[in-house]
Amino acid sequence: MLILGIETSCDETAAAVVRDGRDILSNVILSQAAHVRFGGVVPEVASREHVKTIIPVLDQALSEADVTLEDIGLVAATMGPGLIGPLLVGLTFAKGLAYARGIPFVPVNHLEGHFAANVLEHHDLDRHHLSLIVSGGHTLLVEVVEFGNYHILGRTKDDAAGEAFDKVAKLLDLGYPGGAELDRLAQSGNPRYVRFPRAVRHEDYQFSYSGLKTAVALHLKKLSPEELEKHRADIAASFQEAAVEVLVEKTTKAASQKGIRDVTISGGVAANSRLRQMMAKQLGQHNRRLFYPSPSLCTDNAAMIAAAGFYRFVKDGPGELIANAIPYLTLD
Repeated sequence: MLILGIETSCDETAAAVVRDGRDILSNVILSQAAHVRFGGVVPEVASREHVKTIIPVLDQALSEADVTLEDIGLVAATMGPGLIGPLLVGLTFAKGLAYARGIPFVPVNHLEGHFAANVLEHHDLDRHHLSLIVSGGHTLLVEVVEFGNYHILGRTKDDAAGEAFDKVAKLLDLGYPGGAELDRLAQSGNPRYVRFPRAVRHEDYQFSYSGLKTAVALHLKKLSPEELEKHRADIAASFQEAAVEVLVEKTTKAASQKGIRDVTISGGVAANSRLRQMMAKQLGQHNRRLFYPSPSLCTDNAAMIAAAGFYRFVKDGPGELIANAIPYLTLD
């Protein structure tokens, strides 16, 4: 079966064609540049950009996969969580397309899409595994018993890890979104330059990043322009170490306490080199396996939505065309 995936939960307009939930035939992602001057995503602007670009992105995905709509057996689209305007554009477009062409439709939980990103590339991943989702909107530690059966162990109390990366990058004048640039800069810095706080370290599997952001902002206020320029990389590395250390510590602890062999990370922050390095080292010491997607599957993309849609279709059959966007959709 060929599945067409549509993803518009934030500021990426994406379409992909995936075969049987495993093989990616195309995965087109158009990131919106219109938000750079605002220093963050403006929902109304994002919605208008999705309306303008969703058809060209779809056409490109079909072309790269060398298929037509007649070949598509299932349409899957993100229904949440995400920004309500962008979600409505992609979901409404997908439902209209499925209805007009007489193709089954499945609404997809964006978080299940992140789980599926690893399934796309790692066919030996255990069905029962531990998953850490870290992105601009989510920081979530989940025991995946099987697809559709989840036990949430912990989540952020306030800001997501990815949001903290982008905000600190902005404080360091690295632009927006700046998570990838902060990672690059941190590689030349001293992670022990300043000891930033490790929040809620002793509260089971909960996370918190608002205090860490504030600590960085207060530290920067004490520096002269010359000191900031001299230690920019050191501050980036020190922040990154604090942010990543807690993620690794709690994930490793959960894997050991639950007796779970396989661990996955997904979402935008899963592309962070320090997170991958530290997580692999810690899990390796406990004879556990780490899986993470390629960079193109870490960011919001439609291939993961197509894959999740396939598994949801196999499990529950086609969805209803009355399905609505749910901005605060959870896995509970």
